[in-house]
Amino acid sequence: MAQLAGISPEYYLRLEQGRGHQPSEQVLQSLARALHLNEGALSYMVRLVRIQSGTFRPVEHSRLLGAVETSLARLLANWSTTPAFLTDRNQTVVMANGLADAIVPGTMRPGSNLVLNVFGGDWRAADLGWEASARRFVSALRFYGDPHSTGFQDIVGLLSMRDGDFQRLWAAHEAAPLDRSELRLDIAGFGHVEFAVQCLTMTGDEDHVLTVLLPESGSGAADAITALRIAQASGSADSRLREPA
Repeated sequence: MAQLAGISPEYYLRLEQGRGHQPSEQVLQSLARALHLNEGALSYMVRLVRIQSGTFRPVEHSRLLGAVETSLARLLANWSTTPAFLTDRNQTVVMANGLADAIVPGTMRPGSNLVLNVFGGDWRAADLGWEASARRFVSALRFYGDPHSTGFQDIVGLLSMRDGDFQRLWAAHEAAPLDRSELRLDIAGFGHVEFAVQCLTMTGDEDHVLTVLLPESGSGAADAITALRIAQASGSADSRLREPA
């Protein structure tokens, strides 16, 4: 491995045993090439090194800059036909529009945590691809989360005690950023519907990810969104942007 990475065996041994000083970006890049890591895995490795060395400590409750938060709130509120929500490092919803919260009621509400929710009964019952969704959120929690954060520790500790599926997925040690995926749901009155999921990391802000659910035109998912939007407009659901107290 040392030969493939272009470093001395002695230095590699110190790194492997945790006795070496903080490796440089160049050394990490060399190790990533030797291990055939993709971009996401390299990013995760670099952040772990920074956390371990104390040079990277995200705040416990990350906040957006005022101007950015206001702009995002307006953007989400104006997406009247597109469910969208913003999450932090621990997969806690920071803000969401009414359509997002109406997809699986209560699970995408600001202040709720997607990792906790995906292992709840409502999400399990509605999500036709539950295993893939659960693996996705668990690997994202490991990728983005700060192990020193009490919020992170509470989520992992609680689910480790009460959910065997979480124990299994967490033990796999998968870590991956949120990206494109699919969400297949059973929505009452519409049956099985499918959304394309697009996740966007905020530029210059690794603490937040914007997720948008995109129904295909003319599909059952699009019909469900139309019905939910009409219900909200008629007052049977809250169409205003919801934010935590």
